Amino acid sequence: MTKPVIGVLGASGAVGRAAVHELHALGHSGLRLGGRTASALCEVAENDPGGHDETVWADATAPDGLRAFTEGCDIVLNCVGPTYRLRATVAFAALDAGAHCVDVAGDDPAAEDLLKGGEPARDTRTVVLSAGALPGLSSLLPRWLAGQGLDSVAALTAYCGGLEPCSPTVAHDLMLSLSSGGADGAAYGEALAAVRGGRRAPRALRADEDTVHQAFPGRVAVQPYLSGESERLASVLGLNRLDWYNVHPGPAVRALLNLLPGRLAAGEEQGRLAERLILAADLDLAGRKPYYAMDFALSGTASGAPATAGLTLRTASSYRLTAAVGALAADAVLRSEVPAGVHFACDVLDPETVVRHLRSHGVADLRLTGTAAGPERDEEGIL
Repeated sequence: MTKPVIGVLGASGAVGRAAVHELHALGHSGLRLGGRTASALCEVAENDPGGHDETVWADATAPDGLRAFTEGCDIVLNCVGPTYRLRATVAFAALDAGAHCVDVAGDDPAAEDLLKGGEPARDTRTVVLSAGALPGLSSLLPRWLAGQGLDSVAALTAYCGGLEPCSPTVAHDLMLSLSSGGADGAAYGEALAAVRGGRRAPRALRADEDTVHQAFPGRVAVQPYLSGESERLASVLGLNRLDWYNVHPGPAVRALLNLLPGRLAAGEEQGRLAERLILAADLDLAGRKPYYAMDFALSGTASGAPATAGLTLRTASSYRLTAAVGALAADAVLRSEVPAGVHFACDVLDPETVVRHLRSHGVADLRLTGTAAGPERDEEGIL
C-alpha cells in the first residue's frame, strides 16, 4: 500500500520543526517539507531518521508556489501564519489539490471562509482547524477532565500562559487578534468578560498585575479574557460559570501589551510593534528557563455530592505542544477517524488519545488533583 504524502507547510519554523518530529514519532515518513528558505528546510530534512523527507519551496502568499507544494499531497499540515491574515488560503489550496488539510490555528475566520465557499471537495475531504495548543488543546483538556470522575460540571476556571520566545507569526497574530479573529469579523475575544448563567457577561472580572498562582513560578500578571472557543466550551460542557485568565509572567511583554491598543489606534506600524514584542519576550526570558502552563479547575458533582477536578499541564514549549496536536490531527484524518467537512480539532479529536500521547512522548507533564480525581497524584509519565 502506498504511503500517504504528508505536506508540512512552514516546516522550518518553531511549530513546523516540532511537527516534523511528532509525525516521525507517529510512524510517518517521506514527508514533504515546505517553506521559503531552502537551507533551513534542508537542515530539517537532514534530521529525518529515515532520510526520505523531500523539500519543496513554498510561500503561502504566492498562489503558484502554494499550488506546486500542495499538488500530490494527501494531506497538508499548515504551520504558517499570520493566521488571521491567511485565513483559509492554505486550506483552499489543499482542497483544490484534492488533499485534506489540518491547520494548527485557523480559527473562526477560516471556518467562515470555508463554509461559505461552496467548495465541492468538502463532500469528500476534511479540514481540521485550531489544531494547536490554544486554540485547540485549551478546549480539549477541559473536556477530558470533565470525564475524570465528575457526573456533572457547573464551573471552570482556567489559567494559560508562559515564559518563552515569541515567534514572528505569534507576534503578528496577536496584533491582528485585537481587531479580528472572532466570528463575523469581531475581535478574537473580549478582555474582562466571563460566562455567567451560561452567557457572556462583559466586565465580569478584573485584571491583576501582580499576583501568584501555584501553576506558575514567581509573580505574574493575569488578564481575564473570553474567546469564542471558550464560549463554545462553556456551551458543550453546560457550564453556568467560566473564568478564563491569560497569564503573563514577563513584565516587559505585559507592559507592551498594555500599550498595544493605543499604539495601533494611533497608526503605529504592526511590523514594528511585532518586532518590539519579540524583543520584549527575549528580555523577559533572559537568564530564565522557558515554560508554558495550563491550569484547569472544574467544579460539579460526583455520586450526588459536590466535587472538584483539577488538571495542571506544564511543558518546556507551547510550540511543541501545538505541533503534537497538529500531528495527531493529521494522523487521525489519515486513519479516517475524522469525517469529511470542516471541523475544530477539539470537536473531533479523541481527548484520551491526545492526553496519552502527550504523556508517553514526553511532550508535557500533567497532574490531576481534586476530590473527583482522588488525592493529588502524579500520573504515569509525569515528572
